[in-house]
Amino acid sequence: MRRSADDPLGALWSAVGRSVADATAAGHTPVILIDGPSGAGKSTLADLLIARWPAEGRPRLVRMDDLYPGWDGLDAGSEALGRDLLEPLRAIGAGSWQRWNWAGRHPSGVELVAGGEPLVVEGCGTLSRRNVARADLAVWLEADDVLRKERALARDGATFAAEWDRWQAQFDRFVAREHPRASAGVVLDVSGLDLPGGLTDVPAGTTVES
Repeated sequence: MRRSADDPLGALWSAVGRSVADATAAGHTPVILIDGPSGAGKSTLADLLIARWPAEGRPRLVRMDDLYPGWDGLDAGSEALGRDLLEPLRAIGAGSWQRWNWAGRHPSGVELVAGGEPLVVEGCGTLSRRNVARADLAVWLEADDVLRKERALARDGATFAAEWDRWQAQFDRFVAREHPRASAGVVLDVSGLDLPGGLTDVPAGTTVES
């Protein structure tokens, strides 16, 4: 289904509401994953989703940027997300993830996630097929390549600029192998969206598929 200018985010919010309600009825923790290329707006959407959560309780937000073991760690981070957090969370009601110290270039503390709190995970590599199988909703964001690079570098500066090609090559391999867009329950194109203004004011032409 495609929703356009009149209610561009309606399909997304409806899918979130259904997924949370279904997970609650099934007796397990709602898990929502948000993926897409760098600069597509994953962090912003995750923040908005937390603020507009359609049920009681505040979800735990995990950002993959805190989990990747360095600039070559996209695949390792994606695998660790499933192995250490999503699979145990679904199997025994609790999971964990290893924080990465970017300044020191070494693992930091282990973060525990209890099964009683909803979970939102955002970042490149979240929508591997293995991870999607443990989620209640998978969301894929996409945007014009030039625009998203401008957004990402404006946000993260020279450090990311130096690593852009290296990171993008890993992401391209991940997409070719895992086909995350095809696994998503909702696909949101935000090419026409002014992200610094937030995701609440969406211009005509922004589309949502579900």
